[in-house]
Amino acid sequence: MLTAAAVCPHPPLLIPATTGGPAGPGDAELARLRQACDAAVAALAASRPDVLVVVGGAERTARFPPDAAGSLRDFGVAFTIGEGPPALPLSLTVGRWLLARTRPGPVQLQAVAASASPDECLALGADLAAQAPRVAMLAMGDGPARRARGVPGAQDPAADLYDERVADSLATADLSLLERLDPAQDAELFVAGRAAWQVLAGAARQSPHGPQSPQSPLRAELRYVGAPFEVTYFAANLRLAQAH
Repeated sequence: MLTAAAVCPHPPLLIPATTGGPAGPGDAELARLRQACDAAVAALAASRPDVLVVVGGAERTARFPPDAAGSLRDFGVAFTIGEGPPALPLSLTVGRWLLARTRPGPVQLQAVAASASPDECLALGADLAAQAPRVAMLAMGDGPARRARGVPGAQDPAADLYDERVADSLATADLSLLERLDPAQDAELFVAGRAAWQVLAGAARQSPHGPQSPQSPLRAELRYVGAPFEVTYFAANLRLAQAH
């Protein structure tokens, strides 16, 4: 059963090796984002799960061994985590880096195809949550990036509305909002987090009384929402109220 969850983004810039120093005007905001992600993952590890599952978007759905390696070589950065040839997608590479700072215990690395349908994502989440009495999940994903690919600073009502829906979901623990995200908007708005967020929503369905039941409600803490580089990032925690 899912007892705790966290949401973090996976921009390469989250890893300090990508900047080699101050990142310029956005450095303070990047530091705030890193702090929010560290706090979210620390809270997740403190929930004492039987297993902590890291879920992130990729070209295909696959499970990787917990010691699988990832790198940022595709971004021209000499950074590698893990042993052996790099195999992890960006989302799980950044997720592994975040977890390495907390050493949370047993970990699974689960990629979900970015093209997976909502039903496929929900089913995968339910399967992951059912594997142990106490499952924690770290869902890695970025929000809309269309602003960065268009005119920086320009208004984008569709991206703003998308951001509002995800932020509302993560602030109120109403994961039905994540379930209803439209895969067609992934390409339209350049969203990289939808599939992983819907896996999380599917995992939350495994609560004995449902994620919105007063007997076992999810509690939410939205730690960060912003678009410092014209890409929207979220950091949040969700926890089953009765979990100890």
